[in-house]
Amino acid sequence: MADKEKQVCDSSSSHDRSKEEEEDLMALYGSDSGWVEARTHCDHLGILSSDLTHIPTPDTPCNRCHHPAENWLCLSCKDVLCSRFINKHMLEHYQQQNHSLALSYSDLSVWCFSCDSYLDAQVMPPLRPVYETAYILKFGEAPPFRTIECLQLGDGSSSGN
Repeated sequence: MADKEKQVCDSSSSHDRSKEEEEDLMALYGSDSGWVEARTHCDHLGILSSDLTHIPTPDTPCNRCHHPAENWLCLSCKDVLCSRFINKHMLEHYQQQNHSLALSYSDLSVWCFSCDSYLDAQVMPPLRPVYETAYILKFGEAPPFRTIECLQLGDGSSSGN
C-alpha cells in the first residue's frame, strides 16, 4: 500500500493532472480495485487505553492459544489475541468485553469492530501514537509521513476543483 501511495504522490501533483487522470488514479487505487477506504472518524475512540506508547512487541503470541502469527493488539486493554483467520480470539474478546478497537501486528492496520471498518491511524490523532510505536517496534525506525497531497487523494478530494 505504501508503494502505491508513493507512486501516486511521486507522479505529478494534483494541480497538474487532468480530471480524467484523477479518475483513472481513483479507479486504479479506489473502490474498483478492491482497495478498502479507511475511515477518518470513529465514535469509539473513547475506549482507547490511556497509554498506547508502551505496548507488547509485534512478535507477541496470542494470549489464549499462543499462536505466533496474525495477532492483534486490543487498544483498550493491550491484550494480544489472534485474528479471525486463526482461532478468532480477538473477535471473541470484542464480543465478550466490547473492546472494539484493535491494531493488526501483521500490517499495522486498525480495525473497529463496532464500525465494522478500518480506521486511518496515520491521520487520526488519538491513534497516531500506537501506530508509530508499533511501526518502530516492527521495523526499527520511525514511519514515513504521508504528505498532505496523498491524504487528500486518499480522501477522494482534490485541490483546485
